[in-house]
Amino acid sequence: MAQTMRRSSSISLFATDGKPHPIQDTLMGVTLALGALALVTAMFHHLHLVSSWAGLLGILIGGYAMYVSATTRERFVTIVGLGASAVGFFLGMAHGGLFGGVLG
Repeated sequence: MAQTMRRSSSISLFATDGKPHPIQDTLMGVTLALGALALVTAMFHHLHLVSSWAGLLGILIGGYAMYVSATTRERFVTIVGLGASAVGFFLGMAHGGLFGGVLG
């Protein structure tokens, strides 16, 4: 019964498949960093350019990261970054937008 002898993997939300994913991990980290930047700068009205652009880039990069993600850990952290990017983007748009005060 050799087939019953299986290496027990840890049952966790952040379990990986045991393989390295450098591109996916980089995209995940960039999405999380942009989301944090967008969320923090959205709290200040005069930083709406930073929050709206960081949020937009975080949404776009996070969408691609979701497309190429391979593990649950990558998807979980990417969703957190996407949520923060979206909130920062929408608040930045409400405070003045992508070009508010610069064009026109």
